[in-house]
Amino acid sequence: MRNLSEQILLDKMERPIGIFDSGIGGVTVLNEIIKILPNEEYIYYSDSANNPYGDKQDKEIIKLCENIVKQFIGKNCKAIVIACNTASAKAVKYLRKKYPKIIFIAIEPAYKMVHDYAYNEPTLVMATKGTIKSEKFNLLFHKYNNHKTYLLSCVGLADLIENGDKKELEKYLKKTLGLYKGLVKNVVLGCTHYPLIQKEIGQVLGKNIKFFNGANRLAIHLKDVLEERNLLNTNGKSGIVEFIDSSGKKEKQERFYKFLDIEYEGD
Repeated sequence: MRNLSEQILLDKMERPIGIFDSGIGGVTVLNEIIKILPNEEYIYYSDSANNPYGDKQDKEIIKLCENIVKQFIGKNCKAIVIACNTASAKAVKYLRKKYPKIIFIAIEPAYKMVHDYAYNEPTLVMATKGTIKSEKFNLLFHKYNNHKTYLLSCVGLADLIENGDKKELEKYLKKTLGLYKGLVKNVVLGCTHYPLIQKEIGQVLGKNIKFFNGANRLAIHLKDVLEERNLLNTNGKSGIVEFIDSSGKKEKQERFYKFLDIEYEGD
């Protein structure tokens, strides 16, 4: 028999981790988290009914994020991961202030990684308009600017990835990225949707392009924070992933589990 304090600690450890994005793109973040934290239970919220976030006003983004956070709080999540660069840039400061007891772990464009590993090389930062214009990103950019960096607002790209139209995607990438072929050596994938098309981006820019995204570092940071607070689930293997999509479209669920390499059995 466990005593009361042991049971309370166990209950805390076994609570799920909530992860959300404006669509299914945040699965790239979840994949990295599961590699490092395979014993946890996850709830993934895809807000594809309101995708993309990158073109929305700050107040609307904050409202959308807060509504999702309230759902996660209702499901007793022990941590909330913001797997959307735009939401991270626009809403995390507000959310941390309003919900100080909640653990928020937020993705951000991996521009510092370029500074650490490829400082002298020309770099392209691909992100949404909302991310590139945000105060959070601009502080990061100016701190680590190598003065060989191009900032590209990829308006509509997350939507194309979300919808899975390969022909339109190919046309978009050729038109938008063609100018940078032979000009850049690094690409920062500043939206969690973009790693899903890393191969296609490489086909346009060249096979020797180095890609940077912040998913792995976020996963490590999440583990460190949970470990510090004795919230890691050490009670056997879980790995359960619940998927919620605000549009209610089954094809979103099917694509999500396919990207996650989990067999989707349907209802």
